[in-house]
Amino acid sequence: MTYQPKSDFLAVMLERGFVADCTDYAGLDDALTKGVVPGYIGFDATAKSLHVGSLIQIMMLRWLQKTGHKPLTLMGGGTTKVGDPSFRADERPLLTPDQIDANIAGIKQVFAKYLSYGDSDTDALMLNNAEWLDDLNYLEFLRDIGRHFSVNRMLSFESVKSRLDREQSLSFLEFNYMILQAYDFLELNRRYGCLVQFGGSDQWGNIVNGIDLTRRTDDTRIFGLTSPLLTTSDGKKMGKSADGAVWLNADMRAPYEFWQFWRNTTDADVGRFLKLYTELPVDECDRLGQLAGSEINTAKVILANEVTTLCHGANAAAAAETTAREVFEKGGVGDDLPTLTLTAADLPASIVQLIVKSGLANSGKEAKRLIAENGARINDAPLTDAGLMIDAPALSAPIKLSAGKKRHALVQLTT
Repeated sequence: MTYQPKSDFLAVMLERGFVADCTDYAGLDDALTKGVVPGYIGFDATAKSLHVGSLIQIMMLRWLQKTGHKPLTLMGGGTTKVGDPSFRADERPLLTPDQIDANIAGIKQVFAKYLSYGDSDTDALMLNNAEWLDDLNYLEFLRDIGRHFSVNRMLSFESVKSRLDREQSLSFLEFNYMILQAYDFLELNRRYGCLVQFGGSDQWGNIVNGIDLTRRTDDTRIFGLTSPLLTTSDGKKMGKSADGAVWLNADMRAPYEFWQFWRNTTDADVGRFLKLYTELPVDECDRLGQLAGSEINTAKVILANEVTTLCHGANAAAAAETTAREVFEKGGVGDDLPTLTLTAADLPASIVQLIVKSGLANSGKEAKRLIAENGARINDAPLTDAGLMIDAPALSAPIKLSAGKKRHALVQLTT
């Protein structure tokens, strides 16, 4: 991108690699230089936490606030009842209102770490689209909003087209999702003066729909800015690890495991991830990303510490680094490892059960395969017997279980 921005926010976005596309660079840049610009991202409440795959959007909102503008975090209390079909092979499972409310409560904990909420011009607002979607009159909505949408055009969007091309069912419920998201943008502009929607590049069609709807109904000019859909250099989807999603809430992914995920970044991704997920100066990110050999490990520790500090606090980052040094450099146990605590009533227990319960494998079959392939260790010694039983005397001191070289957990008996 050769556009030279005037605004601090757009300069940061372009320099650090956040931008996939923008509906109007010059128009958005001009608005950003004239006053406080409210911008939003919507998050459907499909789980009790967001994961690392959403972190690029959260960082966009954080930079928006740091450069003097107003983030709007929109919870999809209404749209979660429908489900976004974008690039999915099947329909999302429908959640009850109570499940949606519980998920929203969990997600709010994430945003409180990254954004400042309050009443000033640049303080973030936490909103819920159920406020305007739940009480819509269907016939009035079709007449006032639905008439602005062309089914022909909606069918041409890649998120819909790819589903139909694969001859996979797309329900009428899901087909309505893009209209509801467009209506969100219109409502946010009317209620809060929102001028820009952010999202992953898979949301481009939905964002453009909202811009077109607002222009047609209110003759108002608004903008869209998308980020790239990130994969790691080895082709894996960002936010996933060997043992599942990397959640941002500590009760769903321990801070040590979160730290370890970033410490295990592949060499080729370090510089890029430092720019996207930390606030270190770009020059320093480039310098660290260009380190080679064993020196790149220093950069990975810095990446892990910076990202973990933003998400879980400096104390959690320091504890994770200390534990990692104990485990990897000194052959110790480490105080901050994920810990499975058992009672005497839980024993005896098979080693396969303990590997699964400690989160080192997703199933007994996977745990047995780990042992058979010499990938499991107990107290740093090879674990070869899948039939091993652990009784209370064996847990007179905590035992350390390992899966490969980088994933560890403690098993202890409650006192």
